[in-house]
Amino acid sequence: MRAIHRPVEVGLLLYPQVQLAAVHGLTDLFSFADVLTRKRLEVATPMLRLSHYVLNEAGGLARTFDSAPDLETSPSTVIVPPCHVTPASYAHTPLLAAWLRGQAEAGATLASVCGGTFLLAETGMLDGLTATTHWIFAEELATRFRSVRVDSDRLIIDHGQILTAGGMMAWADLGLTLVSRLLGPAAMVETARFMMIDPPGREQRFYSPFSPKLSHGDGAVLKVQEHLRQSTSAGLSVVAMAALAGLEERTFVRRFRKATGLKPTDYQQHLRVDRARAMLESSATPIDAIAWNVGYSDPASFRRVFVRITGLSPGDYRKRFSPKDRQAAKLRSPMAAATA
Repeated sequence: MRAIHRPVEVGLLLYPQVQLAAVHGLTDLFSFADVLTRKRLEVATPMLRLSHYVLNEAGGLARTFDSAPDLETSPSTVIVPPCHVTPASYAHTPLLAAWLRGQAEAGATLASVCGGTFLLAETGMLDGLTATTHWIFAEELATRFRSVRVDSDRLIIDHGQILTAGGMMAWADLGLTLVSRLLGPAAMVETARFMMIDPPGREQRFYSPFSPKLSHGDGAVLKVQEHLRQSTSAGLSVVAMAALAGLEERTFVRRFRKATGLKPTDYQQHLRVDRARAMLESSATPIDAIAWNVGYSDPASFRRVFVRITGLSPGDYRKRFSPKDRQAAKLRSPMAAATA
């Protein structure tokens, strides 16, 4: 074997309430990528150096884990993993944010997963950029950091030196994205195959249900929202919704969008698609019948709206999320047939 180059360092920031499962998962993922790449390229020395950084009593950051302690490197990439709790505030946030800014100023790439995006936003480096987090934290992130554009439909958002990833398990997608950047696409595919996980390409909107905003305090809009929630199929025109709210049509549309973030027609479509998702997950009802049941007389129109909102066709959604469909696919698989 031949030794060729100085390894690049990937640092994981361990802050209070960090999710250790993600820390260990990312550590394993990069370790596997390093071993597999070295074997393929016949390289004797490490390609990657894995470090864990923790705030010490002196107020600085120190390594508590180091896969290559004899080497002298600085992180080329720093990852802020997800957290266990709602990311309301972190102890020592100013110190951690300052350390992250310093790493970026030294040339390091910064990345976050799920609630870790809040800590990354504390650095100010997400101001003016689009970022993602777990869909359940999206509104809180947008409220706390108004200079950050939040798009929780996306699982990975890559701005070059800054990357953010969505929900808790998005650490795998982020890790593979960084492996591709640091070691090349072949290493990423090799690592994904070894770990038996899909290469990056998923979207968070595959998983996130519709969560309407109900705490806005506009009683007229809430009255319409409640009516739409209770309606199982029959839709309302904007004129009818405005009449129900007791408002002039233009005033109603303006107030509804301000309160919910959506136009009335878009809101109604999200509700219908959410009902359709539940049916696809829990029943074998034909897709055309589901379309009719949630208020669409034209199945083709239903399919277009479903894809626009979820990123998947109704059939693909059922294959991914219906337990019955997954079991049927398992029974049809060559491996199942061979072991039957």
